[in-house]
Amino acid sequence: MKSSTFMAWITRMPLLERWALMHCFQKENVSEHCHQVAVIAHLLVVIKNKRFNGNLNPEKAATIALYHEVSETKLQDINSNTKYHSPEFTKAFKKLEDLAEKECLASLPEDLREEMEPLLVQSEVDPEYKAIVKAADILQAYVKTMNELRFNNDEFHHVKDNLDKKLNEIQQQLPEVKCFIDIFLDSCTSTLDKLTENDPHI
Repeated sequence: MKSSTFMAWITRMPLLERWALMHCFQKENVSEHCHQVAVIAHLLVVIKNKRFNGNLNPEKAATIALYHEVSETKLQDINSNTKYHSPEFTKAFKKLEDLAEKECLASLPEDLREEMEPLLVQSEVDPEYKAIVKAADILQAYVKTMNELRFNNDEFHHVKDNLDKKLNEIQQQLPEVKCFIDIFLDSCTSTLDKLTENDPHI
């Protein structure tokens, strides 16, 4: 049986630093990011289904989120300001990401690729799930930003401004995002003592 390098690439995700061009109080790697995005995506779908008559699969959303940065195993994390600097930059980076995703897919045994393609290759991801994962990605970046600002890291002021605009737009299409913000966001920047004091279940 032919061996595959797929898992070898995935297990290198903890080595890939995010926010590499910025001073950060707390370091973050791509593996940590994807895990948190998966948790948020899962919760967004649960909220969507329970409160807004949605009919998506939370586990599928979480799985897509776990793989949504798989291209970075080949390309590393690219700063969003660089990626979206101009239409030409964006088009070039998106093409590279697509190639990297397809390389990751091709590293799998051939009989597994059909099932994995709509999870790994972003152009093949179901649009409804893609929107949820994108929202979760922005929410995770927002939590990170608020925690950096909590420790007076001025590098993240402009990041918050950009994310505020994005979240305001997303909430118009996805009411579950506002619901998530109302329920969970404040506590994400709490200290351990405050969390313990305010949690009625502890």
